[in-house]
Amino acid sequence: MVKSMTGFGRAEYNDGKRNIIVEIKAVNHRYCDISVKMPRRYSFAEETVKAMVKEVARRGKIDVSILVENITEDDTTVRLNTMAAKQYYDNLKELREAFDVSGDITLSMLASMPDVLKAVPDVEDEEEIRRSLSVPVAQAAQKLNEMRIAEGAKLAEDIIHRGRLIRDMVAQVEKRSPGVVSEYTQRLKERICDLMGGAVEVPEDRILVEAAIFADKCNVTEELVRLNSHILQLENIITKSNQPDGKKLDFLVQEMNREANTIGSKANDITITNFVLDMKSEIEKIREQVQNIE
Repeated sequence: MVKSMTGFGRAEYNDGKRNIIVEIKAVNHRYCDISVKMPRRYSFAEETVKAMVKEVARRGKIDVSILVENITEDDTTVRLNTMAAKQYYDNLKELREAFDVSGDITLSMLASMPDVLKAVPDVEDEEEIRRSLSVPVAQAAQKLNEMRIAEGAKLAEDIIHRGRLIRDMVAQVEKRSPGVVSEYTQRLKERICDLMGGAVEVPEDRILVEAAIFADKCNVTEELVRLNSHILQLENIITKSNQPDGKKLDFLVQEMNREANTIGSKANDITITNFVLDMKSEIEKIREQVQNIE
């Protein structure tokens, strides 16, 4: 099954204490790079979140955003730091005496000093938090996976179609190749006659030797066989594999392009050259599509 590397998934979950919103965005990347943005107090669950996302997305640049909204008021505790309050009081008293100024040191003054009264998040049950986070993360990851599968199906369809177009061109080149040698042989005879004016009869075996040398230089049979093989492999991977084969497909496309270049350089025929140009155009389109595959 071919999956695209791009996709999006969103889910929202309420566990009675908090409302959790999860968004997952994925784009192309050579490797699996998962980053998680979430409230710092829940950072202990980051590896759990990454592991869940990695189950459905094994390649791509994936950004996970988690927003947690507490809907109860029992998640924080206001703590009094009496040591800090005493130090503020003593220092203010010393300051008043040192400068001989009047003024009361009041409760409201002390309470407003930094760190005297501080709201601190309660220590939460980490396992409970992990369970609550796991619900929307799993839902968002599933939606991401569904989008990647749907987009991957379209990519697969397009790649198979273009692969078959290339196979048709390969068949045309195979059909054309024998005629290239025959035409060369005939042109060679005619040119010799033109140059010599028919005064000298060139031995037929000599012409055949030259034709054989030319045929060997422009023989593209091996390249055509390999190109056909690569196309069949490409189609086989796309239709039958359940692994993330994007890198393997990218390598196959490089090999296809290499064979097409060799055919073009050896063919020595304008008709075959035109077929090769069309092949390379289709191979480039396949390469662009493969870049999106997981």
